[in-house]
Amino acid sequence: MSHTVTVEVAAVPARIWQVLTEVERWPSWTATVSEVRRLEEGPFGVGSTVRIRQPRLRPAVWQVTVYEPGRCFAWQSGAPGVLTVADHRIDPRPDGGAEVTLTLSQFGPAAPVLGVVYGPLTRRYLAIEAAGLKRAAEQPPG
Repeated sequence: MSHTVTVEVAAVPARIWQVLTEVERWPSWTATVSEVRRLEEGPFGVGSTVRIRQPRLRPAVWQVTVYEPGRCFAWQSGAPGVLTVADHRIDPRPDGGAEVTLTLSQFGPAAPVLGVVYGPLTRRYLAIEAAGLKRAAEQPPG
């Protein structure tokens, strides 16, 4: 099961990256996340873990597995019967803006059932997150 949403953002990729990787600030720009807490000190990157609380979902711990500064990061969270992977990708455009693609994929024996039960919520959350990221990145910093 996989869901993807893409949005064009009228901001330089560095600004989008800044908003995207300040994960503890996500609740300020998306209603789909009520709390994000880093579980360790230090720079955000491969191996970093965060605890995320979202409306209508159980809290989950996510670990960063891919981190390409300025370009993309992915993290994953496991639960019995399912591995969930979320990918956040920034593709620069010639006009100075970027295309941002958010993908959530689930693998494992429980994935098909979760796809049916949570598919509509997942698609709605991805759309809300993409729109919120766009708004936040297009505003001047500060």
